[in-house]
Amino acid sequence: MPQLDPTSFSPQLFWLAIAFILLYLLMSRLVLPRVGKVLGQREERIQGNLEKAVKLKAEAEEVLAAYHKSIADARAEAHSALNQAAAEIAAATGAREADFAKKLAEQTVVAENRIKASKTQALADIRTVAGDLASAMTAKLTGVTVNGSDAVGAVEEILKERA
Repeated sequence: MPQLDPTSFSPQLFWLAIAFILLYLLMSRLVLPRVGKVLGQREERIQGNLEKAVKLKAEAEEVLAAYHKSIADARAEAHSALNQAAAEIAAATGAREADFAKKLAEQTVVAENRIKASKTQALADIRTVAGDLASAMTAKLTGVTVNGSDAVGAVEEILKERA
């Protein structure tokens, strides 16, 4: 192999040095500044995106806090409306119950008056019926006819004695 021949080392080293210097100059003057520029732009873009992300995160947290606050306000408003409706229903129910109790008391008084009147009428009718019964029994047992008013008078005398 010619590269390993010791007699050709010095020209190879000379051309190696020239190629290295040319490549170094080419890389340091043309390629590396462009790569550095692209890396700098990339770093700026990443930094800008990170700053945007931080701003968006802060905005999202603000929106989330506003959302939670609006939900809490809506719940409080709904709870207030529910309590108000319950109070209105309770008041309406109380008024209806009072009205019903008043009507029931009136009907009870009317019914008690009717019962008293019926009782009085029944007691009056019982005396007449007892007199008629006594007259009929006397006629059947003794064969003597007794006047209805006399029989009623006799029944009332017996009731007065027992009372």
